[in-house]
Amino acid sequence: MISLTINGKQQRFDGDPDMPLLWVLRDELNLKGTKFGCGMGLCGACTIHVNGEPVRSCVMSAADAAGKKITTIEGISPDASHPVQVAWEALDVPQCGYCQTGQIMSACALLSKKKSSTDAEIDSAMAGNICRCGTYGRIRAAIHKASDAMKPGATNR
Repeated sequence: MISLTINGKQQRFDGDPDMPLLWVLRDELNLKGTKFGCGMGLCGACTIHVNGEPVRSCVMSAADAAGKKITTIEGISPDASHPVQVAWEALDVPQCGYCQTGQIMSACALLSKKKSSTDAEIDSAMAGNICRCGTYGRIRAAIHKASDAMKPGATNR
């Protein structure tokens, strides 16, 4: 039995400890926001936070996740009010949308560590997330907008 803390809730998994965490989240716990992309940790569609760090859930086993704090897109905010989510919607970032949960998770991880980033820092932090539709410019603009909204005294939250 593997004990997992996902989005602040204790969960138990009694399956194969080598099962990728992505499949535990999607198939066992019905958290469908985390997407399957490449299965090799290269595209970023399956990005989640493990102890606050962006991690590719397709290459992390359930056993390796035991005892760690896991946050999925469903755990970012209960009502999509996180500044990154608000900025994503305000700037109409998604095109097809498939990669966007991974993009949002990487952006949230960046802004949790550094509230204000240069274009180069954003590009570096987001480099592991591939967008087939090429919305990189809108993604960068949304991260800047979210950063501005997170500054003390900001009114555009």
